[in-house]
Amino acid sequence: MTIQLRARDLSKRYDDRVLFHIPHLQIGPNDAIYLKGQNGVGKTTLLKILAGLTTPSGGTINDFEISTFRRLFQRRLFRDVVYLHQSPYMFDASLLDNIRYALPFSAQKGLNSRARAINALRLVGLESLADEHCSVLSGGEKQRLAMARAWIVNPSILLMDEPSASLDLESTQGIITLAKDLLDRGASIIITSHQQNGLTGLCDTQWTIENQGITVTPHLRVIDDKLKNIEPFTHNKLGN
Repeated sequence: MTIQLRARDLSKRYDDRVLFHIPHLQIGPNDAIYLKGQNGVGKTTLLKILAGLTTPSGGTINDFEISTFRRLFQRRLFRDVVYLHQSPYMFDASLLDNIRYALPFSAQKGLNSRARAINALRLVGLESLADEHCSVLSGGEKQRLAMARAWIVNPSILLMDEPSASLDLESTQGIITLAKDLLDRGASIIITSHQQNGLTGLCDTQWTIENQGITVTPHLRVIDDKLKNIEPFTHNKLGN
């Protein structure tokens, strides 16, 4: 299932400071959006609002008033909207279990769940560390693990907050492969990044937060030459 989010008069303020007021915003199905803006304009806050993690100061999403906003996401959209933090949370467990914990409880046990988790780790280059505790990972490796965990639940909307900030080229390629696969399935992604890279090169729309509002324009794709030769993939190859 793919979903669409429609926001009207969406605002966030802190005391007397208005962070932003957005008359209209829509995402999905199958959108690829590059979210830009200077530091402090509210990019992360907007992503967290769309993920149901932060309550806006005003407005509606999918015609639901703010009073029911958090409850709506917890009941209906929690599995379909995933927020990928730039410093992702890790469970006190192995890499394998960090992946399996993202699956529904009924699907966490058994050989099939292990195979699915191993496949996700393989796609981000962490298969050899599957049974290691997550504390052995570097910052970039934790970001790759978090992306694999997000991918395995097949979200309708993936919100990626500075996903490539601590990644080398090889790591970025693995994340691009998974993001491309989600787009191919009809999902939507929003990516924040301080600079254009292979991930922002996936995007065809640009949102720019400025002057307490948002501007929506086409995004000119700029793809790093080193990322042009990423091996094509199929669902069978990805195995999810």
